[in-house]
Amino acid sequence: MRSLVLATSLLLAGCVSVSVSEAPGAPAQSASAPQRITGGIADNQPAASASGTTIFRDVVYGHHDGMANVYDVIRPSAPSGAAVLYMVSGGWYSRWAPPETRIAQFRQLLEAGITVIPVHHGSAPLFKVPEAHADVKRALRHVSLNASAYGIDAQRLGVFGGSAGGHLSLMLGLNGDDGDAASEDSVLRGPARVKAVVAYYPPVDLRRMTGPNDRFPALDFPNEQAAAISPILFVDAKDPVTLIVHGDADTLVPISSGKSIHDALKQAGVKTEMVVIAGGDHGFSEPVHRAEATAAMAKWFKDNL
Repeated sequence: MRSLVLATSLLLAGCVSVSVSEAPGAPAQSASAPQRITGGIADNQPAASASGTTIFRDVVYGHHDGMANVYDVIRPSAPSGAAVLYMVSGGWYSRWAPPETRIAQFRQLLEAGITVIPVHHGSAPLFKVPEAHADVKRALRHVSLNASAYGIDAQRLGVFGGSAGGHLSLMLGLNGDDGDAASEDSVLRGPARVKAVVAYYPPVDLRRMTGPNDRFPALDFPNEQAAAISPILFVDAKDPVTLIVHGDADTLVPISSGKSIHDALKQAGVKTEMVVIAGGDHGFSEPVHRAEATAAMAKWFKDNL
């Protein structure tokens, strides 16, 4: 019998109520369920044992049109103080999944003592890319302000995602700030900075991508807003260490996109590396490609957080 073991109200960053539970489990999905890939990681896996982990679920960090924006916190049994925010975003659509289903995906980080924080943003088609960016930046501020409650160090945060999630990860890393001290919103007064970034096959220049789009409706916003959310325009020497992972068989976001941001970071003097997955497509649908990318991602955060 599973039961709720603790309920607590966090009085930090806007008096947000947070439910905390251990090992709440969820029914395993059928083995015949189609595999769904978000950010290079299969996100519809059966629930893994949460034994030894502490899960803060559905933490509300903001609202859109009366709907809550949430993140989960998955804290390992022996936390090191480091944490990685995972941008749950494919096509700037943020698909919710029980945090137990993400434990296996991030096993390498959790076993290294790194807390994992899946972040959900307002989704397409209702919300567009600028709103998604504003959401995840607010989430980062909220995490930073509540770091001590989660047993993490706000100076040791990383961010990771693939495709749209890679774009959002780069925006958080390259466009950080210390908050608006004059804001009446306590969350907006908090910092939005990370120490390390990993981005899989990211689109980096949205100026050529906006407009009506049946497949990616989040891109249907005024082109004059695109520069403010194009990572390639925010590169400078102060950026955090950044790893780009891209497949050379990607036909959706060409590898030239990943190379362009990698080259710009290198030219600016930022510590950066690029891993090219031979034969890798968009989403790393082949398990061997996904495993190679995951190993590179985990190593980057272990070495840099």
